[in-house]
Amino acid sequence: MPRSVLISPSILSADFTRLGDQLREAEQAGADWFHLDVMDGHFVPNLTMGPFIVEACRRATRLPLDVHLMIEAPERLLRSFADAGASWLTVHQETCPHLHRTLETIRELGMKAGTSLNPSTPPGTLAEVVASLDLILIMTVDPGFSGGKYIPLLDKIRAVRAWREQGHTTARIAVDGGISPKTAPEVVQAGADVLIAASAVFQHPEGIRAGLASLRASVQHIPA
Repeated sequence: MPRSVLISPSILSADFTRLGDQLREAEQAGADWFHLDVMDGHFVPNLTMGPFIVEACRRATRLPLDVHLMIEAPERLLRSFADAGASWLTVHQETCPHLHRTLETIRELGMKAGTSLNPSTPPGTLAEVVASLDLILIMTVDPGFSGGKYIPLLDKIRAVRAWREQGHTTARIAVDGGISPKTAPEVVQAGADVLIAASAVFQHPEGIRAGLASLRASVQHIPA
């Protein structure tokens, strides 16, 4: 049965002076999750939010918080993000030498467990843990900043979808990077069922509601 396509607006492009209001506006406009990019200035060349922002978002919305840890040694902070209210916690394959253990810990803390792959990391690196995943996040930009150039990694998305079709995993397939009404249809056709979009939602010239509506309409008739 085809899965519904979820839209997870990334708050990296939100106006942080009005963050609570923007989260509520996006929730009312039909967002499914909210995506929070945590960056440490080491694994990626940017420094962003920590558990305090996750906690603030948790107070502002009832929607699931999809927290993406682009950080070194993420195992040190798993409990902090669980306590802050994260619903889904995604770590990078490239930063976790003991990935299976990290995923188990995420689940033990009451969250759904995901793993992300940088554009140059092949999906085969997840073969030994794919059955333990709730979410596989494929980066279609080099991570670190909002607004990066989209990389069309459609064969990579198809390879992950094949695992699911073959019964190796039940994980949702998320795509993050350059997602817009122009790029969303092809990644959904390839197998994505979670679209992570930042500027396409929060910086749409006609506002958040119009941004979400445009993105949703672009994939409305494409089965995931």
